Amino acid sequence: MINLSDEDAMNKDKKTAATALSQPLQTRRKLLATLPLAAVSLAFAPSLRAADATTHVRIGYWPVAAGLPFFAAIEKGYFREAGLDVEAIKFAGAQQVMEAMLAGRSDGSANGTGSANLAIGEIASPGLFKIFASNPSNAKYVLDEFLVQTASPYKSIAELKGKRVGSGPGIQNVTLAKTVLERAGATGATVVELPIATHVASLGAGQIDAVYTLEPTGTVGRLAGTTRVLEAGVIAHYILGDPNAPWFGGSASLTTEFIKANPDATKRFIAAYARGIDLVKTHPDEARQYLKGYTAIEGPLTSQVPLADYRLSTEFTQYDIDMFQKFFDLFVEKGVFKSRVLVAPMLYRG
Repeated sequence: MINLSDEDAMNKDKKTAATALSQPLQTRRKLLATLPLAAVSLAFAPSLRAADATTHVRIGYWPVAAGLPFFAAIEKGYFREAGLDVEAIKFAGAQQVMEAMLAGRSDGSANGTGSANLAIGEIASPGLFKIFASNPSNAKYVLDEFLVQTASPYKSIAELKGKRVGSGPGIQNVTLAKTVLERAGATGATVVELPIATHVASLGAGQIDAVYTLEPTGTVGRLAGTTRVLEAGVIAHYILGDPNAPWFGGSASLTTEFIKANPDATKRFIAAYARGIDLVKTHPDEARQYLKGYTAIEGPLTSQVPLADYRLSTEFTQYDIDMFQKFFDLFVEKGVFKSRVLVAPMLYRG
């Protein structure tokens, strides 16, 4: 029988430990139990070093319900577990999120940031970012909606002809509000740009007759007894032509500068973010509590908020890309985009 040197023995133990890590749980436990602690520690060392190499990531967000996977990933510690120090930066509008990315003051955006706002950043600085997740919504997965006062006589958007209609801030919200009103037959309506936090109060005070807004605004107004939903999923209905079509109105992204400088951290960030998406999809009631502190809704009321759907860029089908592109093409039609912005090259593919 050949006697191995101490070094050879340790190398053999390390190889066995490394093999154990790829085995089923029960087999892994049995193999690791037979090895010296030093060998097991060395086998795990690369992953431990990766987790210890904390990377600071600055992510801008707009306080709407669609940002829930990001909020949950922070509060559940998913980013921290991935060795990331994530700074959540709140902005009053999606346009400011994009401007911060352009200026190098932010490394990306959370879900809920207007996709068209991001596209304007792409036009200004081609190749600025990559979209790694989006939050499609429609009549089933509600994000966008028109609200009116609870006692309002209006029964359809068409009845808002000549009325004063509020909208969220930024070119995406204003363009969509005007287009929905136009296509619904509400000619002569005036669109007023307002901070989203003021939508319910502005309606309640009679300063506007209706408002195009995003959740959780509708839930806040309904639970306060101030507003009711006139119609939800309006972008899928009036812009995409199908109430059940996916409207990719908000997107999570990372700047290409960050991705190139931090390839490993990028993968860990997206994996942790994906855990947030999975929590929202599989345990929505647990996830909803993390709207607190990030949006205008608090405490038990979070259980009432409807949720958008979520899709990682690697999960996009051709139909998804086509619907996303149709949304972007509206902004070319309306003269907001000076040139056509193609969706496919903007998607993160790993």
